[in-house]
Amino acid sequence: MKRPGDLAARLGVAAMGIPLVFGALWLGGVALAGLIGLLAVLGAREFYALVRNRGDLPFDLLGAAVAGVLVLAAGADPELPRFAGRALWLLLGLSGLTLVLSLRFRWPGGSPLGTFASTLAGVLYVGLPLSFVPLLRAIGEGPSAEMAGGPAAPFFVPMAFVLLPLLATWAGDTSAYFTGHALGRRKLAPAISPGKTVEGSLGGVVGSVAVAALVAHWWLADLPVRSVSVPAAAGIGLALAVATQLGDLVESALKREAGVKDSGTLLPGHGGVLDRLDALLFAFPLTWFLLSLVWRGA
Repeated sequence: MKRPGDLAARLGVAAMGIPLVFGALWLGGVALAGLIGLLAVLGAREFYALVRNRGDLPFDLLGAAVAGVLVLAAGADPELPRFAGRALWLLLGLSGLTLVLSLRFRWPGGSPLGTFASTLAGVLYVGLPLSFVPLLRAIGEGPSAEMAGGPAAPFFVPMAFVLLPLLATWAGDTSAYFTGHALGRRKLAPAISPGKTVEGSLGGVVGSVAVAALVAHWWLADLPVRSVSVPAAAGIGLALAVATQLGDLVESALKREAGVKDSGTLLPGHGGVLDRLDALLFAFPLTWFLLSLVWRGA
Protein backbone atom coordinates (compact mmCIF):
# COMPACT_ATOMS: atom_id res chain seq x y z
CA MET A 1 0.00 0.00 0.00
CA LYS A 2 1.24 3.48 -0.88
CA ARG A 3 1.98 5.69 2.12
CA PRO A 4 0.39 9.19 2.27
CA GLY A 5 3.81 10.71 1.67
CA ASP A 6 4.26 8.61 -1.47
CA LEU A 7 0.87 9.69 -2.80
CA ALA A 8 1.64 13.36 -2.13
CA ALA A 9 4.98 12.99 -3.90
CA ARG A 10 3.36 11.29 -6.88
CA LEU A 11 0.74 14.03 -7.16
CA GLY A 12 3.40 16.71 -6.87
CA VAL A 13 5.48 15.20 -9.67
CA ALA A 14 2.36 14.84 -11.83
CA ALA A 15 1.33 18.46 -11.16
CA MET A 16 4.70 19.66 -12.44
CA GLY A 17 5.35 17.06 -15.11
CA ILE A 18 2.04 16.96 -16.98
CA PRO A 19 1.93 20.71 -17.83
CA LEU A 20 5.61 20.55 -18.82
CA VAL A 21 5.03 17.64 -21.19
CA PHE A 22 1.89 19.10 -22.74
CA GLY A 23 3.52 22.50 -23.09
CA ALA A 24 6.48 20.98 -24.94
CA LEU A 25 4.12 18.96 -27.14
CA TRP A 26 2.18 22.06 -28.07
CA LEU A 27 5.31 24.11 -28.81
CA GLY A 28 7.06 21.33 -30.72
CA GLY A 29 10.42 22.10 -32.30
CA VAL A 30 13.36 22.80 -30.02
CA ALA A 31 11.28 22.73 -26.84
CA LEU A 32 9.97 19.23 -27.51
CA ALA A 33 13.25 17.81 -28.83
CA GLY A 34 15.12 19.31 -25.87
CA LEU A 35 12.76 17.84 -23.27
CA ILE A 36 12.59 14.39 -24.89
CA GLY A 37 16.35 14.43 -25.48
CA LEU A 38 16.90 15.12 -21.77
CA LEU A 39 14.58 12.24 -20.86
CA ALA A 40 16.52 10.01 -23.25
CA VAL A 41 19.79 10.90 -21.53
CA LEU A 42 18.34 10.30 -18.06
CA GLY A 43 16.61 7.08 -19.09
CA ALA A 44 19.77 5.74 -20.71
CA ARG A 45 21.78 6.51 -17.58
CA GLU A 46 19.27 4.54 -15.53
CA PHE A 47 19.50 1.63 -17.96
CA TYR A 48 23.28 1.61 -17.64
CA ALA A 49 22.97 1.67 -13.85
CA LEU A 50 20.85 -1.49 -14.08
CA VAL A 51 23.50 -3.07 -16.29
CA ARG A 52 26.25 -2.16 -13.84
CA ASN A 53 24.28 -3.80 -11.04
CA ARG A 54 24.63 -7.12 -12.81
CA GLY A 55 28.36 -6.75 -13.39
CA ASP A 56 28.87 -5.27 -16.88
CA LEU A 57 30.66 -1.95 -17.39
CA PRO A 58 29.03 0.06 -20.22
CA PHE A 59 30.31 3.44 -21.33
CA ASP A 60 27.52 5.34 -19.61
CA LEU A 61 28.25 8.90 -20.68
CA LEU A 62 28.94 7.99 -24.30
CA GLY A 63 25.77 5.92 -24.66
CA ALA A 64 23.58 8.47 -22.88
CA ALA A 65 24.95 11.28 -25.03
CA VAL A 66 24.21 9.39 -28.26
CA ALA A 67 20.69 8.58 -27.00
CA GLY A 68 20.05 12.30 -26.51
CA VAL A 69 21.64 13.25 -29.84
CA LEU A 70 19.38 10.77 -31.66
CA VAL A 71 16.31 12.60 -30.35
CA LEU A 72 17.80 15.99 -31.24
CA ALA A 73 18.56 14.72 -34.75
CA ALA A 74 14.93 13.67 -35.15
CA GLY A 75 13.75 17.06 -33.90
CA ALA A 76 16.10 18.96 -36.24
CA ASP A 77 14.64 17.32 -39.35
CA PRO A 78 11.57 15.23 -38.44
CA GLU A 79 11.22 13.30 -41.67
CA LEU A 80 11.82 9.58 -41.29
CA PRO A 81 13.98 8.98 -44.41
CA ARG A 82 16.40 11.79 -43.54
CA PHE A 83 16.41 10.93 -39.84
CA ALA A 84 17.01 7.25 -40.62
CA GLY A 85 20.19 8.12 -42.50
CA ARG A 86 21.49 10.25 -39.64
CA ALA A 87 20.53 7.63 -37.07
CA LEU A 88 22.34 4.94 -39.04
CA TRP A 89 25.56 6.95 -39.13
CA LEU A 90 25.28 7.74 -35.42
CA LEU A 91 24.77 4.09 -34.54
CA LEU A 92 27.59 2.93 -36.82
CA GLY A 93 29.90 5.54 -35.30
CA LEU A 94 28.90 4.50 -31.79
CA SER A 95 29.48 0.85 -32.65
CA GLY A 96 32.96 1.45 -33.97
CA LEU A 97 34.00 3.77 -31.15
CA THR A 98 32.56 1.48 -28.46
CA LEU A 99 34.34 -1.52 -29.95
CA VAL A 100 37.68 0.28 -29.91
CA LEU A 101 37.17 1.62 -26.38
CA SER A 102 36.03 -1.79 -25.14
CA LEU A 103 39.17 -3.48 -26.41
CA ARG A 104 41.34 -0.70 -25.02
CA PHE A 105 39.81 -0.33 -21.55
CA ARG A 106 38.01 -3.63 -20.83
CA TRP A 107 40.60 -6.15 -22.03
CA PRO A 108 41.88 -8.43 -20.63
CA GLY A 109 40.53 -7.96 -17.12
CA GLY A 110 37.01 -6.84 -18.02
CA SER A 111 34.36 -7.95 -20.49
CA PRO A 112 34.69 -6.05 -23.78
CA LEU A 113 31.81 -7.94 -25.38
CA GLY A 114 29.48 -7.11 -22.47
CA THR A 115 30.57 -3.47 -22.56
CA PHE A 116 30.05 -3.22 -26.31
CA ALA A 117 26.63 -4.90 -26.27
CA SER A 118 25.25 -3.07 -23.22
CA THR A 119 26.37 0.36 -24.43
CA LEU A 120 24.60 -0.14 -27.76
CA ALA A 121 21.57 -1.67 -26.04
CA GLY A 122 20.97 1.48 -23.97
CA VAL A 123 20.80 3.63 -27.10
CA LEU A 124 18.55 1.20 -28.94
CA TYR A 125 16.26 0.63 -25.95
CA VAL A 126 15.85 4.27 -24.88
CA GLY A 127 17.17 6.77 -27.40
CA LEU A 128 15.86 5.32 -30.65
CA PRO A 129 12.24 4.81 -29.52
CA LEU A 130 12.04 8.32 -28.04
CA SER A 131 13.25 9.72 -31.37
CA PHE A 132 9.81 8.91 -32.76
CA VAL A 133 8.20 11.60 -30.57
CA PRO A 134 9.39 14.50 -32.79
CA LEU A 135 8.57 12.42 -35.87
CA LEU A 136 4.99 11.86 -34.68
CA ARG A 137 4.62 15.51 -33.65
CA ALA A 138 5.67 16.65 -37.13
CA ILE A 139 2.78 14.73 -38.74
CA GLY A 140 0.27 17.08 -37.13
CA GLU A 141 1.90 20.12 -38.69
CA GLY A 142 0.92 19.01 -42.19
CA PRO A 143 -2.87 18.69 -42.08
CA SER A 144 -5.04 21.79 -41.89
CA ALA A 145 -5.97 21.60 -38.23
CA GLU A 146 -8.66 24.25 -38.56
CA MET A 147 -10.63 21.97 -40.87
CA ALA A 148 -10.88 19.18 -38.28
CA GLY A 149 -13.97 18.72 -36.15
CA GLY A 150 -14.21 17.92 -32.48
CA PRO A 151 -13.41 19.85 -29.31
CA ALA A 152 -10.62 22.42 -29.63
CA ALA A 153 -9.31 20.69 -32.75
CA PRO A 154 -7.00 23.54 -33.90
CA PHE A 155 -5.27 23.42 -30.52
CA PHE A 156 -4.90 19.64 -30.22
CA VAL A 157 -4.39 18.38 -33.78
CA PRO A 158 -0.71 19.48 -34.03
CA MET A 159 0.12 17.16 -31.14
CA ALA A 160 -2.66 14.58 -31.56
CA PHE A 161 -0.43 11.98 -33.21
CA VAL A 162 1.72 11.95 -30.07
CA LEU A 163 -1.32 12.10 -27.80
CA LEU A 164 -2.70 8.96 -29.44
CA PRO A 165 -0.05 6.61 -27.97
CA LEU A 166 0.50 8.78 -24.90
CA LEU A 167 -3.11 8.91 -23.74
CA ALA A 168 -3.85 5.33 -24.80
CA THR A 169 -0.89 4.12 -22.76
CA TRP A 170 -1.82 6.16 -19.70
CA ALA A 171 -5.44 5.02 -19.94
CA GLY A 172 -4.40 1.40 -20.32
CA ASP A 173 -2.06 1.61 -17.35
CA THR A 174 -4.71 3.25 -15.17
CA SER A 175 -7.44 0.84 -16.23
CA ALA A 176 -5.16 -2.13 -15.61
CA TYR A 177 -4.30 -0.85 -12.12
CA PHE A 178 -7.88 -0.34 -10.96
CA THR A 179 -9.27 -3.44 -12.68
CA GLY A 180 -6.49 -5.55 -11.23
CA HIS A 181 -7.10 -4.25 -7.72
CA ALA A 182 -10.85 -4.79 -7.99
CA LEU A 183 -11.06 -8.04 -9.92
CA GLY A 184 -7.57 -9.48 -10.21
CA ARG A 185 -7.27 -13.17 -9.39
CA ARG A 186 -4.99 -14.90 -11.91
CA LYS A 187 -1.34 -13.82 -12.13
CA LEU A 188 -0.16 -12.63 -15.53
CA ALA A 189 3.61 -13.13 -15.16
CA PRO A 190 4.35 -13.98 -11.52
CA ALA A 191 8.05 -14.63 -12.09
CA ILE A 192 8.54 -11.12 -13.52
CA SER A 193 5.88 -8.91 -11.96
CA PRO A 194 3.83 -10.64 -9.24
CA GLY A 195 1.36 -7.77 -8.92
CA LYS A 196 0.05 -7.96 -12.48
CA THR A 197 -3.05 -10.03 -13.20
CA VAL A 198 -4.83 -11.33 -16.28
CA GLU A 199 -7.96 -9.39 -15.29
CA GLY A 200 -5.97 -6.19 -14.93
CA SER A 201 -4.35 -6.78 -18.30
CA LEU A 202 -7.77 -7.14 -19.95
CA GLY A 203 -8.93 -3.97 -18.22
CA GLY A 204 -5.89 -2.22 -19.64
CA VAL A 205 -6.81 -3.36 -23.15
CA VAL A 206 -10.30 -1.87 -22.78
CA GLY A 207 -8.90 1.42 -21.53
CA SER A 208 -6.35 1.74 -24.34
CA VAL A 209 -8.84 0.89 -27.08
CA ALA A 210 -11.48 3.29 -25.73
CA VAL A 211 -9.15 6.26 -25.38
CA ALA A 212 -7.46 5.68 -28.75
CA ALA A 213 -10.92 5.68 -30.36
CA LEU A 214 -11.83 8.90 -28.54
CA VAL A 215 -8.65 10.64 -29.68
CA ALA A 216 -9.49 9.75 -33.28
CA HIS A 217 -13.12 10.80 -32.88
CA TRP A 218 -12.21 14.19 -31.44
CA TRP A 219 -9.20 15.20 -33.52
CA LEU A 220 -8.07 12.77 -36.23
CA ALA A 221 -11.08 11.31 -38.06
CA ASP A 222 -11.92 14.47 -40.06
CA LEU A 223 -8.48 15.67 -41.10
CA PRO A 224 -8.24 16.65 -44.78
CA VAL A 225 -5.13 14.48 -45.16
CA ARG A 226 -3.69 11.67 -43.04
CA SER A 227 -6.92 11.15 -41.17
CA VAL A 228 -7.36 8.20 -38.81
CA SER A 229 -10.81 6.64 -38.54
CA VAL A 230 -12.25 5.57 -35.21
CA PRO A 231 -12.09 1.83 -36.07
CA ALA A 232 -8.46 2.18 -37.21
CA ALA A 233 -7.59 4.02 -34.00
CA ALA A 234 -9.31 1.34 -31.93
CA GLY A 235 -7.16 -1.27 -33.70
CA ILE A 236 -4.07 0.79 -32.95
CA GLY A 237 -5.21 1.02 -29.33
CA LEU A 238 -5.49 -2.76 -29.16
CA ALA A 239 -1.97 -3.22 -30.50
CA LEU A 240 -0.68 -0.55 -28.13
CA ALA A 241 -2.31 -2.28 -25.16
CA VAL A 242 -0.41 -5.47 -25.90
CA ALA A 243 2.89 -3.75 -26.72
CA THR A 244 2.87 -1.40 -23.74
CA GLN A 245 2.15 -4.19 -21.28
CA LEU A 246 5.03 -6.09 -22.83
CA GLY A 247 7.20 -2.99 -22.41
CA ASP A 248 6.27 -2.78 -18.76
CA LEU A 249 7.15 -6.45 -18.26
CA VAL A 250 10.47 -6.01 -20.05
CA GLU A 251 11.53 -3.24 -17.68
CA SER A 252 10.31 -5.27 -14.70
CA ALA A 253 12.51 -8.15 -15.87
CA LEU A 254 15.50 -5.82 -16.21
CA LYS A 255 14.98 -4.49 -12.68
CA ARG A 256 14.51 -7.97 -11.27
CA GLU A 257 17.75 -9.15 -12.89
CA ALA A 258 19.53 -6.06 -11.53
CA GLY A 259 18.06 -6.66 -8.07
CA VAL A 260 16.36 -3.29 -7.67
CA LYS A 261 12.77 -2.16 -7.12
CA ASP A 262 12.90 1.03 -9.22
CA SER A 263 15.13 2.12 -12.06
CA GLY A 264 16.02 5.31 -10.17
CA THR A 265 14.96 7.87 -7.59
CA LEU A 266 14.66 11.01 -9.70
CA LEU A 267 10.85 11.16 -9.56
CA PRO A 268 9.63 10.95 -5.93
CA GLY A 269 6.84 8.44 -5.54
CA HIS A 270 7.30 7.20 -9.11
CA GLY A 271 10.85 5.85 -9.15
CA GLY A 272 13.02 6.68 -12.12
CA VAL A 273 12.53 8.00 -15.63
CA LEU A 274 12.47 4.47 -17.07
CA ASP A 275 9.70 3.54 -14.64
CA ARG A 276 7.53 6.19 -16.34
CA LEU A 277 8.70 5.57 -19.91
CA ASP A 278 8.93 1.77 -20.06
CA ALA A 279 5.62 1.28 -21.87
CA LEU A 280 6.01 4.36 -24.08
CA LEU A 281 9.33 3.09 -25.41
CA PHE A 282 7.29 0.43 -27.19
CA ALA A 283 4.29 2.68 -27.95
CA PHE A 284 5.88 5.52 -29.94
CA PRO A 285 7.63 3.52 -32.70
CA LEU A 286 4.72 1.09 -32.94
CA THR A 287 2.28 3.96 -33.45
CA TRP A 288 4.40 5.34 -36.28
CA PHE A 289 4.52 1.94 -37.96
CA LEU A 290 0.78 1.30 -37.60
CA LEU A 291 -0.16 4.78 -38.85
CA SER A 292 1.99 4.22 -41.93
CA LEU A 293 0.09 0.98 -42.57
CA VAL A 294 -3.27 2.75 -42.16
CA TRP A 295 -2.36 5.45 -44.67
CA ARG A 296 -0.76 3.01 -47.08
CA GLY A 297 -3.95 0.97 -47.17
CA ALA A 298 -6.23 4.00 -47.55
